Amino acid sequence: MLRNPLRARSLRVLPIAVAVAAALGTGALGAAPAVAAAPSPASVRAAPSAVGAVTQATVTSGAARTASPAAGHAAGHLRWTGTWEAAPSGVDTGFACTDCTIRNIVHTSIAGREIRIRLSNLFGTAALPVAQATVALPAAPGSAAVAPGTLHEATFGGAASVTIPAGQTVLSDPVPLATPANHDLLVTTYTPGDPTSFTYHPDAQEYSFYTSGADAAGATSAAAFPQTTASWYLLTGVQVTRTAARGAVVAFGDSITDGYQSTYDLNARWPNILADRLLTLPARDQLGVLNAAISGNRILLDGGNGFGPPAISRFQRDVLDQPAVRTVIILEGINDIQQTPHQLNAQAIIAGLQQLIGMAHARGVRVIGGTMTPFEGWNTYGPQEEQTREAVNQWIRVSHAYDGVVDFDAVVRDPTDPHRILPAFDSGDHLHPNDAGYRAMGEAIPLAELGIWGVRS
Repeated sequence: MLRNPLRARSLRVLPIAVAVAAALGTGALGAAPAVAAAPSPASVRAAPSAVGAVTQATVTSGAARTASPAAGHAAGHLRWTGTWEAAPSGVDTGFACTDCTIRNIVHTSIAGREIRIRLSNLFGTAALPVAQATVALPAAPGSAAVAPGTLHEATFGGAASVTIPAGQTVLSDPVPLATPANHDLLVTTYTPGDPTSFTYHPDAQEYSFYTSGADAAGATSAAAFPQTTASWYLLTGVQVTRTAARGAVVAFGDSITDGYQSTYDLNARWPNILADRLLTLPARDQLGVLNAAISGNRILLDGGNGFGPPAISRFQRDVLDQPAVRTVIILEGINDIQQTPHQLNAQAIIAGLQQLIGMAHARGVRVIGGTMTPFEGWNTYGPQEEQTREAVNQWIRVSHAYDGVVDFDAVVRDPTDPHRILPAFDSGDHLHPNDAGYRAMGEAIPLAELGIWGVRS
């Protein structure tokens, strides 16, 4: 979602390799149930498009990518599952940190007895040296201090350092750190010199720490990290093995999935609420929850630096290339409508969604569609924008293109004024929910629709 609607951005149109859907009516919608499960599987099974393909490099012993979500990723005999993700969305060229040590704080969804980390130089313009990387559990939630006995060095192909080529990503070797579910994790990197740019994910809704001029990757005291940041740098994924979880579900979207306007350091985004619910199930039915959202992201157009490439070009990397993915929940489209240039042709948005559905189904991944939430009162709202939103939402509800539907619109809208967010759920900008709204969204997702064997409707 757009944090500043007047922010300048570079836009380019990418082709959509799907046929445009049949014409839809666009009248005002009546009330709909909060959750509607599609009774039949999607009819769209298009082959995945090569649009916007991004090359990833894997630097780890015995690592391999597999097309089967059930098989996951393998490193030797180990089966890997994602416990945390942040989609890379651009470069922070203004981050003044020379000889930089960054201690990212992230929050796991599922537990594992070993972990590995994914570092990205996807948007970098030059090779990025990482001289040291460590992982640890924090001494307290939100703290840069290390819990005694938990600091471990991460290696890459057996080496303590790695150079990440521009435009690529690396995976570490397995690290023997038992990581609890629903728990903070410290991932620290030291990059010597003065990098021209760091690949990052802004709007972390989580404070991390850094220091300039020293290798503090092995430091255990919070005093080694005097500066804070509200972005995640270099780190784009944490995976676990020797876990009881059956796989992972990816939340794919924009700032409403990114949790923009939620309270910092509380992990109050709707994917966090979903992760908490899944942890109440028996271990054999649990799933990792990966948040692949980017604030400001659009389905059809490049949002410019920080807002990420279009959904149709990043879907392969941020969803299908993640290990052991079983299901994806898609909540995208409002930025296509409300950002400039406004996409007021519902058919074009629907066609983009159909392409995402086809790519997922070609990989055997289940797809849940989320309806777009209301935004009257936001400064780019207008009657034509509302008409387009309603038309796409109606298609999501009734087309049976998805394997299931969660009606986020019905969950958060004001029943007395359905074009607006319910005041109790409104962060105040009339576009993004607050903590209570995100909780309602996370609690509305039907667990039976996530492909969990032990859960039935």
